[in-house]
Order: sequence, then C-alpha cells, then structure tokens
Amino acid sequence: MSTTEKRVTFDESETRNDQMQASIDEWIEDLTALVDEARTTAEFQTWLDVQSRFHDYSYRNTLLIRQQCPHATRVAGYRTWQTEFDRHVIEGEQAIWIWAPIITDKCPECGNSPSYHNNTDCEYDETPPEEWNRGVVGFRPVPVFDVSQTEGESLPELDTDARGDASDILPALLEVAPKYDADVSIVPPVKWEHGEADGICKYQESDLYQKIKVKQKPDDAAVAGTLIHEIAHAILHDTALDETERAKREVEAEGTAYIVGRYFDLDMSGSALYLAAWEGDDPEAIADRLQRISSTAEELIGRVWTAITE
Repeated sequence: MSTTEKRVTFDESETRNDQMQASIDEWIEDLTALVDEARTTAEFQTWLDVQSRFHDYSYRNTLLIRQQCPHATRVAGYRTWQTEFDRHVIEGEQAIWIWAPIITDKCPECGNSPSYHNNTDCEYDETPPEEWNRGVVGFRPVPVFDVSQTEGESLPELDTDARGDASDILPALLEVAPKYDADVSIVPPVKWEHGEADGICKYQESDLYQKIKVKQKPDDAAVAGTLIHEIAHAILHDTALDETERAKREVEAEGTAYIVGRYFDLDMSGSALYLAAWEGDDPEAIADRLQRISSTAEELIGRVWTAITE
C-alpha cells in the first residue's frame, strides 16, 4: 500500500473549491479501498489473531485496571502470558487486581451454588443440583499483569506511521494548533505515560482548551501524521470523549489525517491499518462521515499551507 504521489495543487481560484472537493472525494474512496485491502494482509491477520486472545474486560474491571496501572494496554494472567504469548512477568512487578466471575452449577431460584444454596432458605427442589445449568454465582479477586510488566516474545504491532519529508508540515502544524485552542507537547519516549498510544487529545473543560501530547519518534513524518490526527480531534471533538462514539471519532480524525498528510506529500498508507483495527468489517464508515472529514481536512490544509508559505 502506498499513497505517495505528486502533490495536487489548486491554482485556479475560480475552480479551486470544486477541484479540492473532487480530490478529497477521490482520496476518501482510495482510503476506503485501502482499509478493505489492509484487512486481508498477513500483518493485520496476525495482529488480529493475537488480539483475539485477550479478554474483553467489563467496564468495572477496566476502571480497576486504569486506577492501578493507568498506562496499561493489554493485560492477562500470569500463566496466560506464559502459555499463550511466551512471555514472563518480570520479577518484582505488582499485580493488577480485578474481579473474575465464579462459574458453577446455579440454583434456578436463588442463584447460588449448591453449597451456598443448602445454607439459605431457598426451597427450590424441582430439579436436583446435578441438573442445574452453570452460571455466574459470584466474583473473586484475581491478579493480572500488563504487557509492560512482562518480557519475552514480541507481540505483533501494526505499522501505522506516516512517512516522508515533514520538514515543512511539522513546524506549520505546531504553529496552527493554537488557533484551535490546542496546546501541543512533543514528549520524549522515556517520559511517555500513555501506553501504546502515539498521541492523545484531552479536552480541559475547566480551561476550554485541548491538551495534545504526541510521542516523539525518530521520523518527523510519523510525529506529523499523529499530530494531524490529534488536531483533527481538537477541531471535531471539543467535548469530553463519549466512549460509545470513540470508534466513529477515530474514523473522522484518521480520515482527516490521511487527506491532509497526503496533500503535503506524506505516505499515509498506514492510516488504512489504523482504521482497519478500529472499524473491523465496516470500511464504509469512512464514506459515511465524508462531509465532516472533508470540511475539516480542507480547512486544515488551508491553514497549514498559509503557515508554510507566509
């Protein structure tokens, strides 16, 4: 997959809007096709296979994990890390405690296991305990560990970084960000506290501004691609994040990053893998949000271009 081509320019003022809209529509179609193609690659299928082996934790457990280990990204039990992933918990690491369901034969009436059922006032006796269905009768605390607390075989990662010459666009993005009430920090890897994320955009409701942090990388193009994505969040999503809308918002932000980065000659083909990981079987979601992606990209291109040429 590659999206590096000679830059499209819009020089004729009378037809500029139509030209831009036609090009953006075409690029959105390209991105939709690339996402569909990315899902069939060996790289994505290997990543998907590993991801499927991690549990989908409840909201309550997710909160417990975040409270104990804010940077956690993928957690599993001590033995699971060994048997499923050939990784080992580093000596001295503190466990993250979550609730695990206790599943056993369950009384249809009181919902207790046979042993607890015998100590209650429940008089259910229509079927013997050995014929009861299995179900959750309670919860118990169990220890898990984040991938950062383990060592061993590497887990597959998706290469979603942008590539190319970012010598013009990165300084321009840093200049443009404050116009959207966004405060940007490029953070060295040793000080990065946000797990596997390459960037974050947090809405500071008390101050009415966006706090953007981007993880520093050797390639400025990768930093620029992430920064476009986070600025798009600042433009489009100026409220606290609603978890139910998160995937849709990622489509809008990365779709915008793809168009803006591509306009400025960056290879944004990694956007396809990024969106494939978010959208799964629904690449058409990109086209569904075309108008918001298109208008945001057009505005950001204009401001970045002005910053570069002034």
